[in-house]
Amino acid sequence: MTARTTPTLLAVSLVASALGVGAAGLDLFDDIYARGRSIETTLKTLTARFAETSHSPLLARPLVARGTIAVVRPMRIAMHYTVPDARTVIIDNGTLRVVWPAQAIDRTTSIGAMATRIQRYFVDTSPQQLRSHFDVAARIASDRPDAWFVTMTPKRKQIRDGLSQLELWIRHDSVMLSAMRMIFPSGDSKLLEFEDVQINPTIDESAFAPRKN
Repeated sequence: MTARTTPTLLAVSLVASALGVGAAGLDLFDDIYARGRSIETTLKTLTARFAETSHSPLLARPLVARGTIAVVRPMRIAMHYTVPDARTVIIDNGTLRVVWPAQAIDRTTSIGAMATRIQRYFVDTSPQQLRSHFDVAARIASDRPDAWFVTMTPKRKQIRDGLSQLELWIRHDSVMLSAMRMIFPSGDSKLLEFEDVQINPTIDESAFAPRKN
């Protein structure tokens, strides 16, 4: 869980902040990237409800979990799961903490190096630089007519070892992430879908502490 949760949460934080700044006029992806500029420069915090669907060849049926997420840029993220059982995943100050009472887990892991790599690949970059790391394609989403569908397939072995493809659904009206799917080399995948997204709400410090239930 830890190895996959880390890039998922960081991608949620960084891609949800409106994709950064790019140059318009080259293709759809460049245009989407550029439209996010006004949001990226003003977004400080974000909250949402999420549904997380995990698929695996080893599972008889998908596993569905639900909860809430809180993000304080640049690198504070808390996911509080409520269904099917309570657990908390927190990224804060270069560490990842997973608290899962039903599994008797309370584990803290340093993720500074991974966070730096994801920052370099996904955030401190331009569309042209992204294309040096990924094959990128964008189109109108056939399953979500109010969104664009962007696929990012890693070119570098270092990324491919942990991620086969990243798929993003980005709303036309807000240029915000509505869903993302991570596909792993094992054939497993994880789909995160977001609802009730709030931009720049006040987030209490208690959001970054495990909940008792």
